[in-house]
Amino acid sequence: MTTVSIKGMSCPHCVASVTKALQAIPGISNIEVNLEKNEATYRGDVSKDVVKEAIAGIGFEVVGYPT
Repeated sequence: MTTVSIKGMSCPHCVASVTKALQAIPGISNIEVNLEKNEATYRGDVSKDVVKEAIAGIGFEVVGYPT
């Protein structure tokens, strides 16, 4: 699983938006978005840049990939 820290999420609608954006990326599965932790986890061998662009495209900022 890969975890990505996201800045700017504040409500369940934000969680739904991030989930939808990640679901649109081919090769990603098992998506879980946690509002309290401001993180999303997913399974898939996808470039971090692709994930970052998808999240930025809906108005949020990727602030890191904690291990």
